[in-house]
Amino acid sequence: MKFSEVESSSWDELRPYLDTCLIPVTGLTGKEQPHEVTEALERLRDILDLVEIPFKGRTITYPSIQYGRENIVEFINEICHNVKSSGFKFVFLISADVNLLDLSLSNIDLVVTPQGFTGSESSLSKTGIQDKIQLIWQSGGVV
Repeated sequence: MKFSEVESSSWDELRPYLDTCLIPVTGLTGKEQPHEVTEALERLRDILDLVEIPFKGRTITYPSIQYGRENIVEFINEICHNVKSSGFKFVFLISADVNLLDLSLSNIDLVVTPQGFTGSESSLSKTGIQDKIQLIWQSGGVV
């Protein structure tokens, strides 16, 4: 579910079920040509679909962090802290092009990037990500 699909009148009813916030990270620099921006957004969409589609009803996708690769850590940490403070139990960062695994991130329960899930595209989509998410939810936090 996208943030824009939630009406204020239904949020209190949905809130107990939507405990996981997905935050996409595009990582644009501003130096990209229009077609490169399109390609980057398509790659991000494809990875985001691996989480949004199978877990619809439990996740809500917030707006993307579009720009930044260097010096993005403090910004992401602040956003994720605020999202958790607003009531979400889990925060997952999702990126196709930014390797978020090597960053010192706090308040993050899972980072979903191609670098974090090795193997074929099908294992990335069907087993790796979904199994990891189920494990995090079952254990109540980062594993």
